[in-house]
Amino acid sequence: MKPTAPPSLDDLVHVELSKLAMGLSPISLALAYADWAMHLSTSPGKQIALMQLASKLYQDTLTQQVNTSTDSTAFAKDARFENKAWSNWPYKLLKDNYQANEAWWKESTHVTGMSKHHEHLMRFFTRQWLDAVSPSNWATTNPEVLDNITATGGQSLLKGMQKYAEDLKKISTQHLKLGTPEGSESSYEVGKDVAITPGKVVYKNNLIELIQYTPTTSKVHPEPLLIVPSCIMKYYILDLSPHNSMVKYLVSEGFTVFMVSWRNPDSKDRDLGMHDYIQLGLLDAIEAVQLVSSSHRLHAMGYCLGGTFLSIAAAVLGRKKNKSPLASVTLLAAQTDFSEPGELGVFIDDDQLLTLREEMAKTGYLSGKQMAGSFQFLNSRDLIWSRNTQRYLFGREEVGNDMVSWNKDTTRLPARMHTEYLDSLFLNNSLSEGHYRVDGQAVDLMDIQQPLMVVGTVRDHISPWKSVYKIHAHTDTETCFILAAGGHNAGIISEPGHTHRSYQMNDVKKGHDWVEPDAWLSKAPITEGSWWPAWRDWLKLHSSAPIKAKGIANAASLPDAPGRYVQVRYND
Repeated sequence: MKPTAPPSLDDLVHVELSKLAMGLSPISLALAYADWAMHLSTSPGKQIALMQLASKLYQDTLTQQVNTSTDSTAFAKDARFENKAWSNWPYKLLKDNYQANEAWWKESTHVTGMSKHHEHLMRFFTRQWLDAVSPSNWATTNPEVLDNITATGGQSLLKGMQKYAEDLKKISTQHLKLGTPEGSESSYEVGKDVAITPGKVVYKNNLIELIQYTPTTSKVHPEPLLIVPSCIMKYYILDLSPHNSMVKYLVSEGFTVFMVSWRNPDSKDRDLGMHDYIQLGLLDAIEAVQLVSSSHRLHAMGYCLGGTFLSIAAAVLGRKKNKSPLASVTLLAAQTDFSEPGELGVFIDDDQLLTLREEMAKTGYLSGKQMAGSFQFLNSRDLIWSRNTQRYLFGREEVGNDMVSWNKDTTRLPARMHTEYLDSLFLNNSLSEGHYRVDGQAVDLMDIQQPLMVVGTVRDHISPWKSVYKIHAHTDTETCFILAAGGHNAGIISEPGHTHRSYQMNDVKKGHDWVEPDAWLSKAPITEGSWWPAWRDWLKLHSSAPIKAKGIANAASLPDAPGRYVQVRYND
């Protein structure tokens, strides 16, 4: 391994500047603002339209003040202002004035001639600023908070300020106990409260532990199921508590389940690349499953980035026609076409990647906190401002659950792999355009001939469902697509019995034509409940008749589930 070169003066300056811009590239942000300002300054028609809009919004705001009915508003409904107290003066004026500003800025950030990426940046960061200055975020302008202070004799605000002081102390001193994520006093313990489905590690290399779960049925389908979670998350999101564990559900339905558990990397792993993740994490795991299960054929499922990696591995294995060991491929919230990556696109351009590379050069990895901060940024209204309001202004304790605890159990990514992933897939869209190479050959998704099950979720900020759906344009095999209610995580962890869940499903035959996502959406029937049983039935349809279940071969040198790799935690 080559020694890492010391950072240059330019690198050090860029890193310090990025800290002032919340870890982003100040050059990228400045270019977006300049693009917007120059095009707006030379668009008198747009300026006149904005002045007219401002006048109309001002008149609408004044008109609303004479009618205090909560149903009377010229603006869109907003969950932050649903309480009846917001219909009373002066809070109604504050709310309506704020929403008028939101409407004006939304229109002002769209100027003809701007680059698509710069418009996205302007729209995104304008929304971040507006979310930050919402009257719902401040005690003196939020009537719900003021009413609560009165009702509790000021105790709620006192509790909130105490929590604020505690959080500041944690951040400033960084004396968190090793292995305990921030705010995880009530965290669920891995192997005791979550990730408790019985099983054993049956294979291990420098990057993964492969877990086999103990059968609970007398008969199982001969084809085992290999699950490949994303390496940006701990695998046990798919094995949370017993009532919502996908692993437990699949085992109870007669499948022999294997799980990839990624190792949490450190600075020594800075040169691990995407090829290592595909070879050590997928191709080697597939061979191990074949060896352990004595089955040549197996099903494979990939979640998020794990699904992207699986699509690459499936195409590589499909190069030799009719010789792939995969019986079917399931992709959950996984993109293969990154031409429209959704909100994550704001972080991806040449300047942003340069800044990120310079930041990672110091440590050799992207830290869990950096990654978590980026995801919080994508939904700051709920994950930052709403949380802060409840915690600091109302003085309320967060309601802990297994998903919240898992979300705080962050992971790292090696510098090289993360750079290659963003540069090859996000920035250049190499996979869908046929430029991504493995073993010197371009990867062609058309080589995937196995039946595909593809799942997207309606409110996915990370893998927008229309982007996930685009795999239809790059493959011609039998494909069943499911659009599930919920977001990137909650839409996937949607066990039977979970309330307020539904999904749409439709399939196409091998050799299918392209159907636009909106056209698909209008025709796919809606089914109430969890999509898991539909996937179970699909897997059984593509499996052989059940055979007698076998136990797990004992390997004394390897630990029981959940294994050791998942236990490694860092506080950065």
